[in-house]
Formats: sequence, C-alpha cells, structure tokens
Amino acid sequence: MLHYGNTYMDRVAIAAAAPMIREEFVLDEVTLGVVFSAFTLAYGLFQVPGGWLADRFGPRRILAGIVSYWSVFTMATAAAWNAVSLIVIRFLFGAGEAGAFPAATRAFSRWLPSTERGFAQGITHSGARLAGAVTPPLVAWMMVRWGWRWPFLLFGATGFVWGAIWFSYYRDRPEDHPGVNAAELRAIRAGRESAGDPGDAGDPETDRGADGVDGTGGAGEETRVPWGILLRSRNMWLICAMYAAYVYTFWIFLTWIPTYLVESRGFSLLESGVYAGLPLFAGAVTNTLGGWASDRLSVRRGLRWGRRIPAVAGFVAGVAFIVPGALAGEPLVAVACLTLAAAGLEFTTGVSWAVVIDVGQEYAGTVSAMMNMSGNLAGALSPLVFGALVQWTGRWEVPFLIAAALSLVAALLWLRIDPERSVLTGAPLPSGRSSGGPGSGSRAS
Repeated sequence: MLHYGNTYMDRVAIAAAAPMIREEFVLDEVTLGVVFSAFTLAYGLFQVPGGWLADRFGPRRILAGIVSYWSVFTMATAAAWNAVSLIVIRFLFGAGEAGAFPAATRAFSRWLPSTERGFAQGITHSGARLAGAVTPPLVAWMMVRWGWRWPFLLFGATGFVWGAIWFSYYRDRPEDHPGVNAAELRAIRAGRESAGDPGDAGDPETDRGADGVDGTGGAGEETRVPWGILLRSRNMWLICAMYAAYVYTFWIFLTWIPTYLVESRGFSLLESGVYAGLPLFAGAVTNTLGGWASDRLSVRRGLRWGRRIPAVAGFVAGVAFIVPGALAGEPLVAVACLTLAAAGLEFTTGVSWAVVIDVGQEYAGTVSAMMNMSGNLAGALSPLVFGALVQWTGRWEVPFLIAAALSLVAALLWLRIDPERSVLTGAPLPSGRSSGGPGSGSRAS
C-alpha cells in the first residue's frame, strides 16, 4: 500500500499545484494539458519494458531501482523554470514510474493464489487512492505557506526511503524469505499450483543467488516472452481496450479536477484541494470493496462472472453519476456526483489488475504492463483533449460527457473479456483458478 500510495502522491501533486504553476508560467489550457500528458505518455510507453524487467530480473531489484530513479525527477520538478523544462522533467518522471504497477503485480503473482488476488489488488490500489486523496489538501496547504515547489521535494525524499525499505525486506520468492514458515510456504505453493501457475519457470533454484537469499526471481535465460502469442490474443486486446477507456476517464480526476473546481465551479484554492480529494477518498473504499466482491463471487460463480459482475456494475455506476455531475448547476451537487462516479469507476480497478494475473500467469508482469500501457497511452490524450475541448468550446461539461461514453464502452467490453482463458495458450484455465474449491469448473467461451 505504501508503494502504491507513493506513486499517487507524486503524480497527483502536479494537479493540485496546477493553479499556482499555471499562474507563474502563464500557461493556457492546452499547454497545461501538455504538461499533464507528458508524464502519462512516458508512463504508457515504458510500461512494457518495466513489466519485462520485473519478469526477467524480479520485482525486488527493479522496484527499488525505479522508485529511486523517479524520486530524482519528482524532486527535480521543483527546479522547473518554464513550461518546456516542466514538460521534460514530467516526461522523465513518467518513464521511471512506468514499471511501478507491473512490477508490483509480478510480486503478487509469486505470493498469492487466484482467490486472494482481487482483494490484494483492491486494497493496495486503495492505498494509492487514499494517498491521492490526501495529496490535494496537503499540497494546497503547503503552497499557501511555502509555494508550490516544496511538496515535490518532500514527496521525492519519501521515495528514497521506501526504496531502501523494500529492498531490505522483500524477497522475490517466498522460499527465500526468512519470515515464511514451512506451513505458509506449502499454502503458497498449493495456491499457485491449483491456479496452473508455476510461479518460477524452470528449476526454482536457477534464480537463487549464491547466498540462497538474493535470488532475482526472474524467469531465467530459457524463458522468453511470447510476444506473438500475446499480440494475437483476442482476450489481451479486449483487456487493453477496456483499460484504455477506464484510464482516459480516471486521468481527468487526477489532473483537471482541481483546476475545474477553481475556474468552473468557483471554489477557492484551499476548497478545491479538499473537494478534489473526495473522489479519491471514495475510490480508496470502493477499490477494496470491488476486489473483495470479485474474489467472493469467483469462489461461487467462477472467475468469468466473479470478475465481470463487479466490473460492469462499477462502470455503469460511473456513467450514471458523471453525466449529472457535469450538468449540475449547483457546485456541491457536481462535487457529490463526481465523487460517486469515481467510486463506481474505482470499484473496477482491483478486478482489472486481478484478471491480468489470472490470464497472464508466469508472465503477469508483461501482461499487466501491456494493459497499463494501453490505458496510459489513452490517459496521455485525456488531459490534452480535456484542455483543448474547454479552450475551443468554452464548455467544461463536454469532456466529461465524452468520458461517460467511454465508461459505457468499458462496461460492454467486460462482457466479452474471459478471465478463465489464458492469453498465452487460448485454452481454458484449470478449475482451481476459477473457484478456489470444488464444484466451480472452468467454462470455455
């Protein structure tokens, strides 16, 4: 949770600081959109390399390294002197943070059975949203007192601390962790085997370091990512398209909401900091609930409907509240509706990140990176398109209505995604992955 929270504090800080940055650098809506999109473009482009590195060398080393890298550029944001320098720094920051979630997902695949992955992804993504929720009021408070540059120095420093703690504590393989006893190790192995997931490709000893502790956890020399198979997988493309629709909408909440509340709804800087955090607070709750509900339904109904039902419900709720939020005449009604919309959208997040482990198996890092790359390339367009639409039409509700339409598309795509079909083989997954118990066998499409 701390790792996911750190990623969101770093990326949400720029949105919270945007009103003051925009005034200092004299940025119009389109230029501010480019600043927001610079991070997301790099974040999307470097997803697959980040996931591949985690699959190849293990999340322990990769996460410690990339967190330290992006923390440098979080702090460097405070040194920006104009729009161009800010755009370059945000791009380099995004390139580093790209591997954060795929590498963490690879870590989950080693330690968790299928019936616990939705909840685990939900609660850790809740940590991200909770951190994102407290960031706008915290940044607003610091800006009023010390200016907009200080938050970036503080948040960058926390990244270095987290990286050191992660590297010293985490092990890529449960077998190598001194705190895992024999009974726990048997349970972890049984959960992986029932899911048809070998956990480690080849001989499990091949990744072990000379000291028996420092193994990389990578896939080994003989294991290569089957890119051709992944790119031909219908399931993979459906997952990527669904997540692109989700991230496009979600990035509106991460970037433009503070400015929207000040310039369109008339709130003060401090008020916008508080109200901009409410959608992420709501998402922190529903992230966990969505993952938990998905795991419980998966036990009863199998993965196909256990993953689909919460995801479709969340996206439909998002549509139902984005539209009235955009059109509301009363500012507080708009805030309430957009908060509920974010709650619905975030109900789907843990489910999406669980399904890439389900269908990706030992390549969960790469598969999750492909999904996240697709999402964040769409997310890179989101703030830019939002700013351009507002500047060209003079109407703030137009980009919200487009986001609502995309959320409806995501709900429809979930009805075609099959969590019980591997993206590697195209075959139905073992029954243990669907149910976590007897009686809920896998069903082919």
